[in-house]
Amino acid sequence: MKLLNVEDNIQVEIISCKGGRGISSKLRQLGLMPGDRSTVIQRAPFNGPLLVEASGRTIALGRGVAGKIEVKACE
Repeated sequence: MKLLNVEDNIQVEIISCKGGRGISSKLRQLGLMPGDRSTVIQRAPFNGPLLVEASGRTIALGRGVAGKIEVKACE
């Protein structure tokens, strides 16, 4: 499933990013790496960004970027 489709306050594990080098590099700079766990905290209205908690930090991700991050639910 995509990070964009995850319900709020559900912890997921990042599997991969379906983007080019630029987006992969940007996500690494933000600390979002495959194997990391993250949680969607809040969604801004009117197709605004998602607030995501990962590695103890809160990060705003645009919906286009969130739609390219493949995740799975944590058990």
